[in-house]
Amino acid sequence: MSKIPTLPGVTSTMVQTPRLHMHVLSSGPTDGTPVLFIHGNASSATFWEETMLALPAGFRAIAPDLRGYGETEDALIDATRGCGDWVDDLLALLDTLGIDRCHAAGHSLGGVVLFNLIAAAPQRIITATLVAPGSPYGFGGCKGLNGELCWPDGAGSGGGTVNQAFVERMAAGDTTEEAGPAAPRVVMNTYYWKPPFRPAREEALLASMLSEKIGPQRYPGDFKVSPNWPGIAPGVWGPINAISPLYVGDSVTRFIAAQPKPPILWVRGADDQIVSDMSLFDVGTLGQLGVLPDWPGAEAHPPQPMVSQTRAVLERYAADGGQFREVLFENCGHTPYLEYPEQFNQAFHAHLQQAG
Repeated sequence: MSKIPTLPGVTSTMVQTPRLHMHVLSSGPTDGTPVLFIHGNASSATFWEETMLALPAGFRAIAPDLRGYGETEDALIDATRGCGDWVDDLLALLDTLGIDRCHAAGHSLGGVVLFNLIAAAPQRIITATLVAPGSPYGFGGCKGLNGELCWPDGAGSGGGTVNQAFVERMAAGDTTEEAGPAAPRVVMNTYYWKPPFRPAREEALLASMLSEKIGPQRYPGDFKVSPNWPGIAPGVWGPINAISPLYVGDSVTRFIAAQPKPPILWVRGADDQIVSDMSLFDVGTLGQLGVLPDWPGAEAHPPQPMVSQTRAVLERYAADGGQFREVLFENCGHTPYLEYPEQFNQAFHAHLQQAG
């Protein structure tokens, strides 16, 4: 049983794969067409439950807690492999469950994982749904539509860029709002969705957020002192280093060249503050806004154009024979499937059934 209460109809199990012991939520008929749900950072499979239960008849939902998150075995993430550990974990899970091909949906960091899963094993993916995904080039420290590193060592990305006060509150399991902007509850309700929206299952989602494994080799990860602005570069452990463009950027070429090419649905919120061309979680944006001192300017380290990079990569994917559809939700933040479930499910289900 999951430590976080699940909705009726959602089953919590532990699955031993050749790589690690994974916590998996599931719903729907065991012989249904499988849909793999990949959660984002500072969350877990819990975030997907309503979406899982809303799947059309004949579909089976499978939502694991990724390595480093939730109730999956506490195993380190080798960031120098980019998303490689997560991709290999998911493929091992599918193999263990006897699933040859599946639909897949990835949110935020999970979207970056899904880009990499397609790059590694496109033949396993029937359709892909990217929900407010991080850029395929990774998060922070890169510029332009081709994801060029701002600095050779990836400075401005990785574990050292995370607000340490927030990490301390996460480690303490803080469920209050007393720490103000650093309190996990405040961060969730300010940035995960667009205020004044508050989810019905706020307590379960906060517990999910706080289930991330914290530490120098876990979240947010280690870092290196850099001579380049803002003085920190990625280390080699943990999830935020694993999505640094220093380690994941080279997977874009493989994603674009993937054969076969699963059709892609890309859903995002117009008011997303986490993944945007002016992300408030990107040091380039914070430098330009004057929040971080000594910003070297827009030529050296501009705000990362995350959404524009994603669109440019998907256009190259389409030019090489793939297909994608972009759906924008107005007045919506970083979590469209929770903020506008009916509209999201309409687009999502049509995407699944069109491929069927």
